[in-house]
Amino acid sequence: MRENLHRFFRAARGAGVHVSPAESIDAMRAVAQVGFSDRDILRDALLLTLAKSQDEKLALGDCFDLFFSQPEPRQEQEANDNDASSKDGQPPSPDAANDAGGGQPTEGLGPLAQMLLSQDRNAIATAIASAAGAASLSNIRYATQRGIFSGRILDAMGLQRLRDDLDDLTAANPSLAERLRTALEGLREAVRDTVSQGLALYAREEAENLRNEILRNAPLARIEPRQVEEMRALIRKIARRLRERYSKPRKRQRRGHLDVRRTLRRNAAWGGVPFLTAWKRKHRDRPKIVALCDVSGSVARVSDFFLLLIHSLHEVVDDVRSFAFSSHLIEVSNILESNSPEVAMAEIMSKVGFGSSDYGSSLDDFEHEFMSTLTPQTTVIVLGDARSNNLDPRADILRRISERSKRLVWLNPEGRMVWGFGDSEMPRYATFCSVVRQCATAQQLERAVSDIVASYQ
Repeated sequence: MRENLHRFFRAARGAGVHVSPAESIDAMRAVAQVGFSDRDILRDALLLTLAKSQDEKLALGDCFDLFFSQPEPRQEQEANDNDASSKDGQPPSPDAANDAGGGQPTEGLGPLAQMLLSQDRNAIATAIASAAGAASLSNIRYATQRGIFSGRILDAMGLQRLRDDLDDLTAANPSLAERLRTALEGLREAVRDTVSQGLALYAREEAENLRNEILRNAPLARIEPRQVEEMRALIRKIARRLRERYSKPRKRQRRGHLDVRRTLRRNAAWGGVPFLTAWKRKHRDRPKIVALCDVSGSVARVSDFFLLLIHSLHEVVDDVRSFAFSSHLIEVSNILESNSPEVAMAEIMSKVGFGSSDYGSSLDDFEHEFMSTLTPQTTVIVLGDARSNNLDPRADILRRISERSKRLVWLNPEGRMVWGFGDSEMPRYATFCSVVRQCATAQQLERAVSDIVASYQ
């Protein structure tokens, strides 16, 4: 029971259900009380102890149905067996198998051959499940491993002995040998079904990780329409990791490190016994971020992902002011803070999105209306391709922004090879930036934002 439940917990994690060690212990205690005999009660017990939301309950229910459904081998009934099996609806007995084989006894055959000829479906399903455990089917990760694990399961069931029995029966009893070959084909199909079931259960997490890794390194500007929702889900995961990593200050960081010298001096009166401790505290500025996001037509395909990350910054950092621009600039902080990401992005794009980019005019708007928001503790993040349609880039304004702030970080979705070509003003802007990074993929975007937030920790 314990091993079977451990495999189920692994399958549940692959289905997206978080199962902690404490929760798995609770589930095992509950199963010990209700047992395995009644599947409905077992299902309810696992859902009550493991699922923590409606989504997890649905995912866990589907996982349970798949995990505890055992595939059955396909049965090919011989014409002379149809009447016997259709009268009472019961599978033929071993004696019936002997009679169908022309009266030839099957005692000399191996266990697998006897099981297949008896057509005992429960025994065959149990043997497949046992062989799957012996073959470590729970370790399957990729679809290309189906053949390997199918072969391992069949070998564990005694395929080699079955082949020897077939060779002997081919000469001694051809009709019985033909029945055994037909039963073997049904067994192979049942094993393939079992392996496919294992792949669906245990390889889900690995397949999702592989798919996410491919997406993380895919250029944002060339994401196919069918991948947009997957990329948005990936960006949300990135944002959630940022929240979990940086939103809760660690106790050690707040307290600092032990100052040994000051501690000894303060406790000299007690013979050096450290009744009073002294700590080294390193002053860290409170995070203060100003984000300027280009949402013009040239970066329309990546601006959604930029805005998603900016939305996450509002949940990680207390003091964030966000702006969006095409030909002119507006503040979007309230929109991002008071709406879901999808609603906020739609509203922002409807106001200033998809226009013709004019960095000079947008920087001029920022200088006249929002320059006072910058302090020596402010990190300014610009997300854009620096293409200003051959208009005045107003690099002088960017220089003044850099001088008034702690640092200026520019994240560009274009490759470095095209910076400075055409209407790109990136080399001119880069002169006044503390950090200039290419952010063409989700992985690069995550690293850049993570480094920015981590500098305040």
